[in-house]
Amino acid sequence: MKYRMIARGRKTVPIRWMCRCLRVSPSGYDGWATCPPSVRARENARLVARMHDVHTEHDGVLGSPRRWAELRYAGERWGRHRVARLMREAGWHGVPQRRRWRRKASGARPGSVHKHLERDFQATAPHTKWVTDITYIRTAKPWVYRCIVLDLYSGMIIGWSMSPRQDRQLVVQAVLMALGQRPGRTPVILHSDRGCPLTSDEYQHCLTVHHLTCRMSAVGNCADNVATESFFSVLTRERGHRRQYRTRDEARADIFDYIERWHNPRQRRKLPRQREGQALLPQPSVETW
Repeated sequence: MKYRMIARGRKTVPIRWMCRCLRVSPSGYDGWATCPPSVRARENARLVARMHDVHTEHDGVLGSPRRWAELRYAGERWGRHRVARLMREAGWHGVPQRRRWRRKASGARPGSVHKHLERDFQATAPHTKWVTDITYIRTAKPWVYRCIVLDLYSGMIIGWSMSPRQDRQLVVQAVLMALGQRPGRTPVILHSDRGCPLTSDEYQHCLTVHHLTCRMSAVGNCADNVATESFFSVLTRERGHRRQYRTRDEARADIFDYIERWHNPRQRRKLPRQREGQALLPQPSVETW
């Protein structure tokens, strides 16, 4: 620590004077200053360089757990606490989540829907369990609403839509896009909350026609649909809170970029490690709203 203080002040204060004040020998400081970096210091420097590449690639939104996961995927085998320490020393930090609490009335579940998913978010095969939900994006003009359909097996967004109105068509368009990714007419459970568009007769009729089994959350339990809530939370933290959208088209383009260039590719590359011995999902087609 004393040698580091001398090194920081050597350009403004004589070295021998600082050594006398700190009670260290000038020869000891010279030996410390001229010795080569240790093996651990060289490894830390190399790891910081890799972390800087990850920081730049992900626009500086990743905290230590997710940055450690990215480095593990790239072949690095260092511990998470070491990554967190190096991030702290470099002044890097993720984007924190804003804490909010809101309560609103719940819609009436249709009579044909009796049970919810029982918080079983594990799927053993693709296109067996889907979840959907609606949220909004702030723009300089009035809000724009977005709806997604997420496959619990892969974690990929297989259907989405955006509209200036929160109506039935917003949900139906997202479901129709997801149906384009389903092979054949395999049975699928589609879970959602009790929003008005999701309890409408038109939406329920669409699910019946396409052989989708509807499941809905219990009253006042947002954890019953935690998969979509988690995705919306990350999307809002990494994009919505860090950008100001002037128009709805600008918001649409940025959300499209996040889903197709960031979220889905990262989920797709996890499949070979997490689902060994099973075929990969087909890459979803790129569609516009």
